[in-house]
Amino acid sequence: MHVNEQLIHSFYTAFQRKDFEAMNACYANTATFFDPVFLDLTAPQVRGMWEMFCKNGKELNIDFKILSYDEYSGEAEWIATYLFSATGRKVTNRITAHFTFENSLIVHHSDSFSFYKWSRQALGATGLLLGWTSFLQNKVRANAMQSLARFIAKKSS
Repeated sequence: MHVNEQLIHSFYTAFQRKDFEAMNACYANTATFFDPVFLDLTAPQVRGMWEMFCKNGKELNIDFKILSYDEYSGEAEWIATYLFSATGRKVTNRITAHFTFENSLIVHHSDSFSFYKWSRQALGATGLLLGWTSFLQNKVRANAMQSLARFIAKKSS
């Protein structure tokens, strides 16, 4: 198995086990992350995000498929099924992940998914009516970043 194929496989199998330490070991110290909710995370924030998801994820199930990989980049599709903590609603989120690698570690990870589809599931009628608007998207982003900051601060204290 190619080293970067193994890296992607290790990352998602650790996620399936909710082993955030093994997930975080896949990242370089300078890693960055981007998705429709968490727009630009630094390495400490990335590590905190995965720990928060693993510790707080209710009924979390992860399935994945590696699409491509080479010396410098990789791509995977993954599906996260879970209960959204703020509403208790079941979410099935289909995500495409893009990775950039250096020295057999992830230096950049970006996930893409439909915010509108996610918001309809996670937020119900509010997501259906407003999920396409920048107002709701920015509100969700702000809440997510506040939750992450509180989680990291609590862990540090």
